[in-house]
Amino acid sequence: MITGLRLKQGRPFPLGSTYDSEGVNFAIYSANAEKVELCLFDNEEREQGRVFLPEKSDDVWFGQLPDVRPGQLYGYRVHGPYDPLGGHRFNPNKLLIDPYARALSRTIAFSPLQCGYTPDDPRADLSFDTRDSAPAVPKSIIVESAAAPDNAKTLRIPRSHSVLYEVHLRGFTMRHPAVDPALRGTCAGLAAPEVVRYVRELGVSAIELLPIHPMTSTSVLVANGLREYWGYNSVNFFAVEPRYLSSSDVNEFRHMVDIYHDAGIEVILDVVFNHSGEGNEFGPTLSFRGIDNAAYYCLAENRSHYRDVTGCGNTLNLDNPRVLQMVMDSLRYWVQVMHVDGFRFDLAVTLARREGEFDSAAAFFACVLQDPVLVKTKMIAEPWDLGQSGYRVGGFPARWSEWNDRFRNEVRQFWRGDGCVGDFAARLAGSSDVFQPPYRRPPSGINFITAHDGFTLEDLVSYNTKHNLANGENNRDGSDENFSWNCGVEGQTSDPGILALRERQKRNLLATLLLSQGMPMLVAGDEFGRTQHGNNNAYCQDNEMGWVHWAKLDENRGLVEFVRQLIKLRADHPVFRRSAFFLGDPVDGSDVKDVVWLAPQGTEMGDVDWHKAGTHALGVRFAATAEMDLQTYARRLDPHSFLLLVNAGGAPVEFTLPDVPFDAAWHRIIDTGTDNGEERVTAHTQYQLTAHRLVLFKGDV
Repeated sequence: MITGLRLKQGRPFPLGSTYDSEGVNFAIYSANAEKVELCLFDNEEREQGRVFLPEKSDDVWFGQLPDVRPGQLYGYRVHGPYDPLGGHRFNPNKLLIDPYARALSRTIAFSPLQCGYTPDDPRADLSFDTRDSAPAVPKSIIVESAAAPDNAKTLRIPRSHSVLYEVHLRGFTMRHPAVDPALRGTCAGLAAPEVVRYVRELGVSAIELLPIHPMTSTSVLVANGLREYWGYNSVNFFAVEPRYLSSSDVNEFRHMVDIYHDAGIEVILDVVFNHSGEGNEFGPTLSFRGIDNAAYYCLAENRSHYRDVTGCGNTLNLDNPRVLQMVMDSLRYWVQVMHVDGFRFDLAVTLARREGEFDSAAAFFACVLQDPVLVKTKMIAEPWDLGQSGYRVGGFPARWSEWNDRFRNEVRQFWRGDGCVGDFAARLAGSSDVFQPPYRRPPSGINFITAHDGFTLEDLVSYNTKHNLANGENNRDGSDENFSWNCGVEGQTSDPGILALRERQKRNLLATLLLSQGMPMLVAGDEFGRTQHGNNNAYCQDNEMGWVHWAKLDENRGLVEFVRQLIKLRADHPVFRRSAFFLGDPVDGSDVKDVVWLAPQGTEMGDVDWHKAGTHALGVRFAATAEMDLQTYARRLDPHSFLLLVNAGGAPVEFTLPDVPFDAAWHRIIDTGTDNGEERVTAHTQYQLTAHRLVLFKGDV
């Protein structure tokens, strides 16, 4: 034990633990605490001593401890009323993680000791637990302050040029044969040369990492022998989940980001500021709940309960300026110190609720918009939550991009054979009906066919229903509305006809994704047939089911090459990544329209065609680039036209090929139904498009 600990006055800023030549300054926000106790631990997590923070200013408790260095372990015990009915859950028997801690000593593992109440007491969460939780709580670690080096490389890839690749940092490399087993599942593993080379050669512009902050698992998962995998139960917003680091060096994450930047690839973080992993009133007391429950969380009318618009037990209170400050400080930290390029906000509607209602002029949006650091980054919203009027796709401010679930659902329905051709055309053209011009543009929409939440692409064409028994919830969890089609057999099959159809459907979906206006997002492993065996909610499958199996790469190199070809095509031809919506008007003083929607007869689609029942086929001719003359704002024609033909029906369709505006013939460059190479076809030719097939032609001289 350390005796005689004495704190100097210190400073109320910055929040967290800050090391300098005079020692370490500790500062923590709590509006309702009566006193705050700092606890020090040695490297074996044995308690060394305690001391009360001596000062309080503007609800920040602070003090400076001389002769303490980076690497020191610490935690807090916060004293105040234990009055759940009044919204207060202070319990100094519970050691608390510093909300601003840059590192934790170990992964959070659920223990009943962490509960502020006594679990078997008949008063339930209104009871008071006197057991010391320190043995069951990771310790915060003091780290040396890090500033962005002057030579930090930034990419700033335009949204219209972006192709996202959603990656689970751990699962992506757990079975990668070229990664050192000791580094698998870590930042160092993700930065391995073979991994970076694969991502670069695929052609994507950014990896979007599922949450990397320290997380907790619920008691139910622990009882079932499972644990949180996706990471949507964050307990701290400044540290990296300890399992994701191969060493004690917190800069390992930044080194990984810099390596991807050197490869021309941005890094985007999925962040969870809508709730914390402390759950509802029966969850653990790990940090915010014990520091100041009434300040950090939105409480219900019965203040022992939480207002929950997230479905995760609680809602963080961003109406509190200090909680909003924590979010903004976290975002700036990951940009300035760790060099990330943007963020995807989980259940982002929650962040913009004022007095419970969504507000597009909320303080959170204003803070992000005016921030000189964040204004340079990509901001992506999951534009819904589970609260009243929580579905807000298309309702975010202009500089934001949003996950477009209408693209996912309506494209899936179309290729399943029961969708609306008009809806399909709207998604292909960038969803201007959702993201209203002139304030929103095609990159406002994040187009995706699959995401971490739901079926993988392989499972989407192999299962009609979810198979989630491994989650221990009797298959009640996960969405029942998947718009999937098993092509005739549920799950695995050796039938060559069904396997060929599934392969074609995967290509149809991928081609639609990468040829549509908007910002496309692929899920890691979909390009070589990753499967979760029909599980559409693998949030707790930190195992073979949830990981990427690289052995499938050799079996599916043809599909990988197909995806590379599409991404390169998109990069080479701005017509597929426009920054403005199609208008259907003549371009550049010519009689050529920027887009023409075609019926199989080769004529332009009319009202009757759009509303004809059972229409599963469509043609579209693209002519205009994304570029504009900056003097006249006139749209420019692409040097080549492109003709896309799709047939989602079960029977062949005869298409009459239209005129080629600038060229002599149509040159087939993409075909989901054959690998027999290219084909050259003249205008007005009858072209048979077989069932469940997509073909792209380029105008050819």
